[in-house]
Amino acid sequence: MARIIVERNIAVPMRDGCVLRADLFRPDTSEKLPVLLNRTPYNKAMPMVFAMTLDATRAAEAGYNVLIQDCRGRFASDGTWNCFTVEAADGYDTIEWAARQPWANGSVGTYGASYMGATQWLAATQAPPSLKAMVPSITASDYHDGWTYQGGAFALFFNVSWTMAALAPARLMRERGGDDAIARELGTVVGSIDRMREWMDHLPLADFPMFQTGAPYFFDWLKHPGFDDYWRALSIEKRHNKITVPALNIGGWYDIFQGGTLRNYAGMRAHGATDAARSGQRLMVGPWSHAVPFQNLVGAVDFGLRSGPVSVDVDGMQLGFFDKWLKGKSAADGAPVRLFVMGINQWRDEKEWPPAGTEFRSYYLHSRGRANTASGNGALSSESPGSEPADHYLYNPADPVPTVGGGLCCYPGALQGGAWDQQSVENRADVLIYSTEPLAEDVEVVGPVRLELFASSSAPDTDFTAKLVDVSPCGTALNLTDGILRARYRESQSAEKMLEPGETARFEIDMWSTANVFRKGHRIRLEVSSSNFPRFDRNPNTGHPLYTDAEIRPAMQTVMHERSYASRLILPRR
Repeated sequence: MARIIVERNIAVPMRDGCVLRADLFRPDTSEKLPVLLNRTPYNKAMPMVFAMTLDATRAAEAGYNVLIQDCRGRFASDGTWNCFTVEAADGYDTIEWAARQPWANGSVGTYGASYMGATQWLAATQAPPSLKAMVPSITASDYHDGWTYQGGAFALFFNVSWTMAALAPARLMRERGGDDAIARELGTVVGSIDRMREWMDHLPLADFPMFQTGAPYFFDWLKHPGFDDYWRALSIEKRHNKITVPALNIGGWYDIFQGGTLRNYAGMRAHGATDAARSGQRLMVGPWSHAVPFQNLVGAVDFGLRSGPVSVDVDGMQLGFFDKWLKGKSAADGAPVRLFVMGINQWRDEKEWPPAGTEFRSYYLHSRGRANTASGNGALSSESPGSEPADHYLYNPADPVPTVGGGLCCYPGALQGGAWDQQSVENRADVLIYSTEPLAEDVEVVGPVRLELFASSSAPDTDFTAKLVDVSPCGTALNLTDGILRARYRESQSAEKMLEPGETARFEIDMWSTANVFRKGHRIRLEVSSSNFPRFDRNPNTGHPLYTDAEIRPAMQTVMHERSYASRLILPRR
């Protein structure tokens, strides 16, 4: 085993003269070797950077120079950090700088999870010549929909917890010297971390009483609720055709960025700029969450040892992928898609996403006008509806439906994500429940899930939420995947269109994807409501410009499911 040399705080100059700093882990050899680069805002010296990504020592022992860099304005690097906006240029400059070093052979691969995946995709949109492959894990394809917003709703818990615990304190600490105002803001932010759930009740969000200095981009996000030029400049999906390299995409069914992982894979397969970028895409999705990736215990469910680090060598997979594309080693590629199927807790190899042979089947909503709560008369079946009364509920933003699990990040001490029993939510009168009869045989659902909902509201703007649930014979109701749609963005996330109160409209809710076998005797269940708080911000129902006032109003919601308005859950079946 070669001795590993570690060099700290190597200066890496950017095109504008700013100096970023990186740590280098390399074998003690005169041989020029490929470089693996990880760019992080979370402190290159933190153990978490290793735990969530790739062990730098193991990679160096495998014959790579491993470079871990603090992003601009973070920790050891100079400059001012502005979330997302500088990563494309800084990533390009760092890749090309690394390729020219005396210990490098000119080939660079990138790796990392979450924002460390964003730094990869943003740099790749600039097509740096020395970049040959990348491994982005649990990360997004768009920083508007699927990161800061989802379905037009603000990802409140993520945005507040990520900013409060991981972003703002570091900037305030480096800038506080002698500035009393910054020191006070630092005290406010740090002192609020353990009470962050309380701060999520604050209205209006535009007047959130911290982050002005520590994270001013938080307020930029609020000023741009729709998909406009601010977000278009950062979109990965709009630039898949600019990206020239293969990628191993790693995601989790309960990850907050699950949708983006799948869209990056499919988008690159279809639109990548080179044959290698298209055919070289690989996808692996486990039953994992964002907070503790690659672990078998996700929320309240243990998916078994075969789903966790005992059986899944994520580091080895990454190194094998890099060996192929950076060292030219021949290896059996295997299937391009590897999925963990919950319910039967098995890994499965597929040739494509969604899997070949997938059919999309409709499960229509039914009731006798009282689908409220799990004890109501809501039903799901393949039979299309005839003449049926609508369902009604009152959505009150002062008493929203609480978040129970799902795709959450970034502070489990305030709220935990993953798979949890939903029975407490299903006892609420503002949650409509539609369930199948107990299944006569196993039903496999692997692929994208969506809800076509016909509904009206007494408000000019409101939200509708949907959640897919697996109900066991004993009554345990485990969430699988969910979605939300803000009414004003029901036709386009780029242009608002308010509701006509009382007029039925069509809402197509993207519930992202899942891979689950509903076992014989279980029920397939759909929950419909208008809030999932604090995962998403509460719609105040006023129709006013978003995040600018503290007024909230109740709204009466009506869900239709009759011949002319056949609301349906659409599931992928094989």
